[in-house]
Amino acid sequence: MKLPVIDMWSPIVPAAEIIDELQAGFPVEQLSYLEVFTGRSVSAEEFSAYAETLRRSDDQLIADLDEAGITRSLITGFDERSTCGVTFVANEAVAALGERHPERFVCFAGADIMRGSAALAELEHWVGERGFRGLSLRPFLIGEVATHRAYFPFYAKCVELDIPLSIHASANWTRTRRSELGHPRFIDEVACHFPELRIIMSHAGYPWVLEACLIARKHPNVYLELSAHRPRYFTAPGAGWEPLLRFGATTIREQVLFGTGAFLINRPYAELCDEARALPLAPEVLRLWLHDNAARLLG
Repeated sequence: MKLPVIDMWSPIVPAAEIIDELQAGFPVEQLSYLEVFTGRSVSAEEFSAYAETLRRSDDQLIADLDEAGITRSLITGFDERSTCGVTFVANEAVAALGERHPERFVCFAGADIMRGSAALAELEHWVGERGFRGLSLRPFLIGEVATHRAYFPFYAKCVELDIPLSIHASANWTRTRRSELGHPRFIDEVACHFPELRIIMSHAGYPWVLEACLIARKHPNVYLELSAHRPRYFTAPGAGWEPLLRFGATTIREQVLFGTGAFLINRPYAELCDEARALPLAPEVLRLWLHDNAARLLG
């Protein structure tokens, strides 16, 4: 039997509502992501047509998760309308899928933090009335580093609501937003101000993996989440993942979370999960990374 997986970053699943959202409002800044991965310019219309080919029924989605051995997947809204002009994935679309399959999907909310108190009230609604389990933020599309004062009321609200924060902490592939916006050193300062806040550094701080590992070691409520990178490359010489394999197997072994990011890197769930299961880790460490740390974090 395959080691079970909790996918802590499968934010975009090709359910009907999510595909509709992608077609209605894909941020212009993220089209350059596609250019990096495809080697050519991609228009919004071309992306919309491509997204349509990925549309799946609920039964197909669940079958894909079952094949991969994924017991639960984290899905999320993204709302940076104030700073990039669109709400990428509305929370309502995420809620629709999560409410149909509450045993399989864990919903995090997006929040347009530049709207201040109105966005705070909406976050309370999604958590208190719709059962959302966390908050998801992306500094590179907000346009401010994680220590900007606009974030602080949302950090405090996460502590008050007892929910974790997932925050992009990595380079980005846009050509309009600097990669420094996602540097993990800013998470260090946030954790100093909010020691009770459970922080998930999405994408493990790559390429600043050593710094991310040291910050997790320093702050027990900081986690490294590994999505949007193929696990097969974690062991490739020169790829930059050596600190993760060393410290992730020892001092921060209970602070590593696996995520696929399957939509972004266009690989099947099963392939990414099998690559993770093949990592040269002790069985007890692998189980922590793939399942038990996430289960504990999510309660």
